[in-house]
Amino acid sequence: AYLAGRWRTERTVRDLASGAEGRFEGATAFEALTGGGLLSREAGAFTWQGVTRPAERTLRYEPGAGPGTADVRFADGRPFHSLDLASGRHVADHPCAADLYRGEFTVRDADHWRTVWRVGGPAKDLLLITDYSREGA
Repeated sequence: AYLAGRWRTERTVRDLASGAEGRFEGATAFEALTGGGLLSREAGAFTWQGVTRPAERTLRYEPGAGPGTADVRFADGRPFHSLDLASGRHVADHPCAADLYRGEFTVRDADHWRTVWRVGGPAKDLLLITDYSREGA
């Protein structure tokens, strides 16, 4: 229930190996799924190395084992990670081929939350920080 609604979304992406930086600006809408849970649709513009392109992604937040929990899945239904916001903070891992994505989710207050993803592997060394602000707040 906390995530439901529309959020302004700002993300910085840093390649820690090369020092390159990028930025995403847009919005994320969390809408009710039939049968429970939320569909997250993120859309905006991503700028990397001076080039701006449209960017979007869709995730499914399906009901988890208890209050404040969800099983997050990619749009095609593949598992992504678990999420438990009952305490206001959660750490999740997602192995992807030779890479490991480690995400930290932090609820700041009723209208603000943040994700920090650290991605490491043979060809990746990234830090992605996303701030969400509830629209209208």
